[in-house]
Amino acid sequence: MTQFVRLPQMAWNTPREISLSFPGEWQIEVYNMAGYDRRAMTRVEIKKVLENTIGTAPIKELARGKKEVAIIFDDMSRITNVKQIVPFILKDLEEAGVTEDKIRFFAALGAHGALNRTDFVKKLGDKIVRRFPVYNHNPFGKCEYVGTTQFGTRVLLNAEIMKCDLKIGIGSIVPHPMAGFGGGSKIIIPGIASIETIEAFHRLMRKIAKENPDKPVTGMGVYDNNPQHLNIEEAGTFAGLFVKIDCIVNAWGQTTALYAGVPRLEHAAGASFAKGHYLTQRAENKDIVIANAFAKVNEFEIVLDAARPAVSSKGGDIVICCDVPGGHATHYVLGPFGPDDMMTGHDLRLRAGLPPNINNLIIYSRYPDIASRGYFKEENKVLFMSRWEDVLLHLQNKYPGDAKVAVFPNADIQYFN
Repeated sequence: MTQFVRLPQMAWNTPREISLSFPGEWQIEVYNMAGYDRRAMTRVEIKKVLENTIGTAPIKELARGKKEVAIIFDDMSRITNVKQIVPFILKDLEEAGVTEDKIRFFAALGAHGALNRTDFVKKLGDKIVRRFPVYNHNPFGKCEYVGTTQFGTRVLLNAEIMKCDLKIGIGSIVPHPMAGFGGGSKIIIPGIASIETIEAFHRLMRKIAKENPDKPVTGMGVYDNNPQHLNIEEAGTFAGLFVKIDCIVNAWGQTTALYAGVPRLEHAAGASFAKGHYLTQRAENKDIVIANAFAKVNEFEIVLDAARPAVSSKGGDIVICCDVPGGHATHYVLGPFGPDDMMTGHDLRLRAGLPPNINNLIIYSRYPDIASRGYFKEENKVLFMSRWEDVLLHLQNKYPGDAKVAVFPNADIQYFN
């Protein structure tokens, strides 16, 4: 009898559930993160969190007498439901006497490509985009020096944002391959930092990894004493008066917990909760690993952190599910800009490795982005398929009898102890 597994897809394009079929004789195991089905917060619950900020006065009090306000939000590579939170902030600003002409919004792009109006509407809602100016952060110019961290990172931040006397950030806390968990001051560095600072940020990561080959101090869910996290946290203090609001999300990207306040404090509280929420049981010795990308679907190579360790040492295949009409996010530091590394690639370009035990990496998407194979070292192992029937036929030819299959429904934000 045919088996079916349902997975979330199309995060920013009318979310939907896809159903994948498998042969009845295959052994299918679904590995959900602990909090995958935690219920979404109500408006009343969100309002209560924002009225009880951690380590600082509520936004309504902080905003009194302020002349310029910057509201900073994360980009399309994060599932954060920003438009759910913004109305509460605007209400507080209004009651504090801040007029609309003193409020502007900024997309914290880091080194990602710019958003367009359609993206702004998805993040903020049409009413906000009609009422307020919304800008992309420009990492290539108009950034000012604000300090140097203990790790030697010279921090230059968006000058337009820095001249505002109240800065409010909205993002989410999910596992991150460098910082352990995103959120907190990561919206500052690399979010609104200069390209020079962003490059230094990523160089530090490479240096840390090289110095700690046997005991990783960075990685998905690696938070305590993570040097990259500490570097981010220190850089965030250079931004001045700053309130951060961070979401914890369930399998469908709904806000299921919320933390707000001083970035260092709210992030510590949120990360403590996130350690249990995103934790997932390990899978081992699988012939096939299905790694679904949803929350960070336009950075789908992240799913390999979950998928690679689950593949049998005798050999197996990985399937990445990633319906993303816009293709892979542009990344000016880590991304490919042509087939010739020497000609077009940054020296920090990301090339995720596919160990010898991985036979093929199948990217299953109705919207194939062929250039994205440049994110993988062994490009010859990468196959693009737009129909599940083709994926299944390929796998059945390799595994005609029994097969052990692991499915990670949210592989881009799951982590393992």
